[in-house]
Amino acid sequence: MATATETDTTQYLTFKLGDEVFALDITKVREVLDFTTVTKVPRTPEFMRGVINLRGSVVPVVDLRLKFGMKKTEQTVNTCIIISEVTVDGDTTILGALADSVQEVLDMDAEHISAAPRIGTKLRTEFIKGMGKQDDRFVIMLDIDRVFSADDLTFARDHRSETSVAATP
Repeated sequence: MATATETDTTQYLTFKLGDEVFALDITKVREVLDFTTVTKVPRTPEFMRGVINLRGSVVPVVDLRLKFGMKKTEQTVNTCIIISEVTVDGDTTILGALADSVQEVLDMDAEHISAAPRIGTKLRTEFIKGMGKQDDRFVIMLDIDRVFSADDLTFARDHRSETSVAATP
């Protein structure tokens, strides 16, 4: 009886920011929403676009373009919010991340992912799990837990709590 060889294959949600294709491990993604009204919260960092009401829960929304030093995300017909779980220092927070568009869910073998480059990218490389190759394009595999600092998440949680208290009649 022949034994099957196991390949480490992971599913990734791919999305675009500008001309670049990024990917998140699908286990970190809860859902993808069409762009909706985002309520701005005063005295927040520029990349913190505000909060949305997600079935009665207040969810902070961040602009990944701004976090990565790109131009602010402009709303188009394809703009969406990726709802994901982010864990930093053992604390998990639900965040919405603006994306120009969502592409597809890819199955990527570990052998098709190479280490993050040390130069030649606009991002600090600690955000990057690796560079995937899909057909003739590169996909930047993000480690969403490293995109945000503990201070960013504490800030998001504090403002989510303040907003939900303020919204309660």
